[in-house]
Amino acid sequence: MVEFVVVTGLSGAGRTQVGNTLEDLGWFVIDNLPSELIPKVAELARFQSDATTPVGLVVGSESDLLEVGPALDELRGSGASVTTVFLDASNPTLVRRYGDTRRRHPLLFEVGSVEGAIDEERARLSPVRESADVVIDTSDMNVHDLRRRVVELFGDEARRSSTQVTVLSFGYKHGVPPDADLVFDCRFLPNPHWVDDLRPKTGLDVEVQEYVASFELTEQFLARLYPLLELLLPAYLEEGKSILTIAFGCTGGKHRSVSMAERAAVWLRGQGIEPRLRHRDVAK
Repeated sequence: MVEFVVVTGLSGAGRTQVGNTLEDLGWFVIDNLPSELIPKVAELARFQSDATTPVGLVVGSESDLLEVGPALDELRGSGASVTTVFLDASNPTLVRRYGDTRRRHPLLFEVGSVEGAIDEERARLSPVRESADVVIDTSDMNVHDLRRRVVELFGDEARRSSTQVTVLSFGYKHGVPPDADLVFDCRFLPNPHWVDDLRPKTGLDVEVQEYVASFELTEQFLARLYPLLELLLPAYLEEGKSILTIAFGCTGGKHRSVSMAERAAVWLRGQGIEPRLRHRDVAK
């Protein structure tokens, strides 16, 4: 079975960069593919029964944006192995990028302003974003950060596992990660930030981990979390979900969420699952 990744998202958010990275990883990539051709190209690739090269389809700005969702639904319904990646970014970031590159937004003539064009494109692609397997917000990413994320998701090591599990810590004040499937709010736990000796440390330090683990509430939380994950992980696998992100959040993303993510990763390894562990905001 041919493996497909469909890359879509907002103009200026990094679709071409993702396509270039997939190409560097050995994928066969078609860039700026009109949405109406997605099922047809996929059908041609599937008829190549000896084809083992995975295929990346980058849906370009020339597409009828309202037809992207139905085209993806048709592709998924064909039984093909499909992962959809949606590239997003904040409006100020996209406006700045268009100003820096002097490029014209594809909806500019239709709407009349860059800001209006971005809002219109975001509205038209909203259903696609909601159904995407992975949402990557590139607002705070440079090209190297985005490349690393794509390699993490679709490099050879990642593709050896049928379901990739990522354990992620984050800080709510920096925003909830858009690609998180399960989000656990750890702000109910006592905060090491208010302990002078622990404030400059992080959840990667033993002292912070021991402090967070010292409360009965922490153990009660984990005693309920692990059975929940035992229930959900096989169900996600059965549904064919190829990428699963389990996120733990606290206020700043430095102490409690990091400690809980580390504990969850240890438990997953004990279940025979080797997760990717990311601490998004630990250095902020």
